[in-house]
Amino acid sequence: MTQEQPFIEDSFDRARREFFGTVKTTPAPSAFAAEYLKPRNAPLARKVAAPSPRRGWVNSVARSSPHVVSAIDPLQDSRWSGFIANHPRASVFHTPGWLEALRRTYGFKPEAYTTSESTDVLTDAFLFVPIRSWLTGRRIVSLPFSDHCAPLSSSPEAVTSILRHLRTALDRDKLKYVELRLADAEFASQAIRCGFEPARSYYLHRVDLRPSLDNIFRSLDKDSVQRRIRRAEREKLIEKCGRSEELLRGFYKLLVMTRKRHGVPPQPYSWFRNVLDCMGDLAEIRMVCAGKDAAAAAILTLRFNGSVVYKYGGYDEKFKHLGVMPLLLWRAIENAKAKGATEFDLGRSDENDAGLVAFKGKWAKDPSRLVYWRYPARPLSSSAEDWKLTGAQLLFARSPTSVLTAAGRMLYRHIA
Repeated sequence: MTQEQPFIEDSFDRARREFFGTVKTTPAPSAFAAEYLKPRNAPLARKVAAPSPRRGWVNSVARSSPHVVSAIDPLQDSRWSGFIANHPRASVFHTPGWLEALRRTYGFKPEAYTTSESTDVLTDAFLFVPIRSWLTGRRIVSLPFSDHCAPLSSSPEAVTSILRHLRTALDRDKLKYVELRLADAEFASQAIRCGFEPARSYYLHRVDLRPSLDNIFRSLDKDSVQRRIRRAEREKLIEKCGRSEELLRGFYKLLVMTRKRHGVPPQPYSWFRNVLDCMGDLAEIRMVCAGKDAAAAAILTLRFNGSVVYKYGGYDEKFKHLGVMPLLLWRAIENAKAKGATEFDLGRSDENDAGLVAFKGKWAKDPSRLVYWRYPARPLSSSAEDWKLTGAQLLFARSPTSVLTAAGRMLYRHIA
C-alpha cells in the first residue's frame, strides 16, 4: 500500500459499506463494546404503549413516564438552527444544509425526536431518517451517509425514552432495523437497555488543532507525512480552493477515476452539487494541479462547530508519487487552524484494518472508538455473500465509466 493510499482507501471503506453493506462483520462485539454489554441480562425497560398513528412509520407521539416523545422536522422547525449552534455535541451532520442535501438528492426526510414540548425551547433531540426501499427494505438510520450522529441531550432518561419509542415503532410496523452511530460511549448503556447491540466498530482519528501549527506539523510522522508534504511543495503544484462548478467537475472526475479503480460506483454528481449549494461556506473543495489543467488530486471537506471533516477525495494515479494527497490534507489542516477549528476529523477506519489504523496514527496518535448499534442485531454475512460482493466489485472495476456512474445514481438511495 502506498503512503497516501490509506486515506483514499478509507473513502472506499465507507463507499463499500454504504454500497455493498457490511461484508465481514466481526463475529463478536469488540472489547470496547463488550464492556457495555455486561448488564445485558438485566430486564429490558418497559415498552412504550403504541400511540395512535399520525404520520410516517414512526408515530409522532409516544407516552412513557416521565417523558412524552414527539417528532419534529429539523428543516422546518425554527428552533433547530439555534439549538445545534449552541450544543457541544452537534456536528456538521446535524446541520440543515447536510439534511437538505440528503432530501434533495435521495428524497430522505429527516425527523428529530425530542421530549421538549412544541412551544418550549429545545433541550434534547435525536436525529433519524426513515428509509423506504423496495430493494433493501424499510429502516430508520441515524444518519445516512454520515460517519456519526450523536444524540443531542444531557439526559440519559430522555435518550432512553426516545429509543424505547423507536423500538416500539419498529416492532409494530415491522421495520428491518434501527441504527445508531455513536462516537462515544456515554449513551451505550441506554442503547443496551433498549435492546440494541453493537453491529460494527471503527476507530475515529482526529488531529488536535489546539497546539501551534509548527507543533502540529512536528507531531506528524517524519517519513510518511512530513517528507511527502515537503516533496509536494517543491513541485510547485497549482492549488485551487472553492465551490465553483469548474472545481466540482474536476473533483468529480478524480472521484470517479479513483472509485472505478476500487470497483465502487461513485455517489451521484447531484449529491455533491447539493452539498455545496445547501451547505454554502461550510463545504469546500480543495484541489492541486500538476500544470494548468492537469488535476492531480482533490478533497471535499465540511466545517461546523470547531471541527473540519475530510469526507471525500480522489486522485489521478500518475501523480500520486508527488505526495499530492498529504499536501492537500496538510493545506486543509492549515486552513482549518486559521479559521479557528480545534480538530480535523480524518474519518472512520475499520478496527480490523491494521494497516489503515497504523497509517492514520501517523497523523493522529490517539483515536477514539465509533460503534454502530442496531436493534435488532444484524446476522453475520455468509462466505457466499462475500464472494458475490467481491464479484460485483470486480465487475464494476471493469465497467465503462458511464455504467459505473449510472449504477451510483440508481442504487445509492437504497443503501443508506
